[in-house]
Amino acid sequence: MIEVVTASPQMRTMNERVVAAAAELTCEVGWANVTMSKLADRVGVSRQTVYNEMGSKPALAEAMVLRELATFLAAVDRAFDQHPDDLVDAIRAAVNEVLVEAERNALLQAVVSSAYGAESDLLPLLTTESDALVHTAHAVVAGRLAAYAVGVDAVHLDAAIDMVVRTVLSHVIHPSGPPAETAENIAWLAGRALRP
Repeated sequence: MIEVVTASPQMRTMNERVVAAAAELTCEVGWANVTMSKLADRVGVSRQTVYNEMGSKPALAEAMVLRELATFLAAVDRAFDQHPDDLVDAIRAAVNEVLVEAERNALLQAVVSSAYGAESDLLPLLTTESDALVHTAHAVVAGRLAAYAVGVDAVHLDAAIDMVVRTVLSHVIHPSGPPAETAENIAWLAGRALRP
């Protein structure tokens, strides 16, 4: 289970402070306008400290995306905790929670919104270069499914999890309907694939 702990600014590591500041700036001015100098000013450190902590802007982008992912995975954990006896209900609730969170997540909206122009460095981390995101989400979902009886072998279970994770990610980026409706459809598909 992923535990999300909110630390006071004094307790956060430098890495956490820089990543949080990057998310704030991205929401305010768009990722294309985020610079290491602006981050340094926001955090109150030197530009070299930001580089030492993050390495590069692409590394910062990945850290920022994975930080936001923790929020979504916490929603998945909550949904599974609320439905310990029914896998399909757990999946439905988890997908709904993720899609509702996506609608209100300011950083995600800044990344996918055309109002911020072309976010060429960030959007691929959610689409074509989403390996870290997909693998992390896959591992969390696989861990949660271990508590349920499923009717498929390990290879097909892995394929079903991959299908659900990638389908949900697609709807996070480009919703095709209300969260509850999408969650119902994905849960139906998952139920057909996973129930014994």
